[in-house]
Amino acid sequence: MTDIIPMLAVASMPASVAFYRKLGFEVQTRRDDWGWAMLRFDECRIMLDQSINSPPGTPRLGVLYLYPDDVAAYHRRLRDNGLDVAELDITFYGLTEFRLDDPDGNRLWIGQNKSAERQ
Repeated sequence: MTDIIPMLAVASMPASVAFYRKLGFEVQTRRDDWGWAMLRFDECRIMLDQSINSPPGTPRLGVLYLYPDDVAAYHRRLRDNGLDVAELDITFYGLTEFRLDDPDGNRLWIGQNKSAERQ
């Protein structure tokens, strides 16, 4: 196995693409006729697919953990992009992180190891 790419069920692929672009992802491939897109941020990729949104209106339960090089700078960037994000927090497991939901209720946990911040 050489790679894993999560695919998130979304109600509206265009709305979700707009949200993930605010996070810094770029569209790698997009098929509006399928309701599907592949997004990339550096070496990280995710797929968004509204065709697997069955039944429609069901709350999403996915969680993605994102590891930026500098969580504080990334946190500021998302706020500058107009996203309402919680304050940074230091967790009991030693990461500085914050969390937010995408338009479909998928949870995004974004963090950095405290020891990495000191380097």
